Amino acid sequence: MLSPLTPIDIQLKRLPHGEGLPVPAYATAHAAGMDVVSAAELILQPGGRHAVATGFAMAIPQGYEVQVRPRSGLALKHGISLPNTPGTIDADIHDTPLSWVNTANAG
Repeated sequence: MLSPLTPIDIQLKRLPHGEGLPVPAYATAHAAGMDVVSAAELILQPGGRHAVATGFAMAIPQGYEVQVRPRSGLALKHGISLPNTPGTIDADIHDTPLSWVNTANAG
């Protein structure tokens, strides 16, 4: 039985470097979380780390958080993950890049 939860409002503001990017969205009908794309093109070398901008800012209600998790396919196929998974974005953080790491071995 589904729980009658009260919807919350999370406002998004598109930043200049996010023009033309899709907003976070569910990729499939049964997805538990939304997908977010990068606002920058980059090659993350094995062992490399990089903070990746999302191109938008969020207004998260007080008392809530947004959790960031790596995609299982990226982690399994390419070694791409978050160094602090799951990552938490609190209500007092509005525009933070997501930190990614490539755990694959070089060569």
